Amino acid sequence: MGSSLGEFLRARRQRTTVDQVGLARSGGRRRTPGLRREEIAMLAGLSTDYYTRLEQGRERNPSPQVLAALADAFGFDLDATEHLYELVRPRPHRQSGASADQADDEVNRRVLRFVEKWDDASVIVVNHRLDIVATNRAASVLLEGFERVDNLIRMTFLSPAAREFWLDWGQEAAANVAHLRAVAGAGHDPRVVEIVDELSRESEDFRSLWARYDVRIRKDEFVRVHRREVGEMIFWNETIRTGSAPGLHIFVGEPASDGPTGDTLAKLRTLIAGN
Repeated sequence: MGSSLGEFLRARRQRTTVDQVGLARSGGRRRTPGLRREEIAMLAGLSTDYYTRLEQGRERNPSPQVLAALADAFGFDLDATEHLYELVRPRPHRQSGASADQADDEVNRRVLRFVEKWDDASVIVVNHRLDIVATNRAASVLLEGFERVDNLIRMTFLSPAAREFWLDWGQEAAANVAHLRAVAGAGHDPRVVEIVDELSRESEDFRSLWARYDVRIRKDEFVRVHRREVGEMIFWNETIRTGSAPGLHIFVGEPASDGPTGDTLAKLRTLIAGN
């Protein structure tokens, strides 16, 4: 806990400016890229020594009041605040080991029927590691240019097709990394650790984004993609969670209503089916 909590606090402190938290600028040049430890401690009502122990992993049991004060001092949103609490007191899982992995990897028939009904939208079902566990027909067509359709993070950073497919690749990459941070919790899943280790070795872009420690569940947003056969398509992307599959996220990409994406997607499906 100490190391993960300390990394989180340190990374976010170094990226938080005095303007963001409403502190007056002092004269002279600042030697630190973000806030100083004493500044966050003051904002949270803590001693500098106590906050330093938190960052260094020497304080292992901050109270809920301290966590609330830190979240308020940093101006965390709901996702970042939940992640902060999760780092200190991980939520108990109903299952563990192989059974938990199996639950996260399986899509029950009710969810599959729900996904398959979206005939005019791209639908992808992922688990907390962003492994792709199901797609509907439209999503399968869109992703056909990738060598492997297995894990969104790996596809984003390791596939040669990624930067051509996602027109706003940097935005997509940052959103996926922040989502993985949010859903991976305290990082005790060895398979998440494997993914992070692999991408840290293979991708400098991933290393840089992972070190930022952004934490954000994917929400409503426009996503622009490109296929050579038909050109650009714009989707309104929403994230859905269901009660029958709490470990899964459903990414639904609806064609933008003010453009030709719906017709373009239909044309792409026809072209792919004819090959």
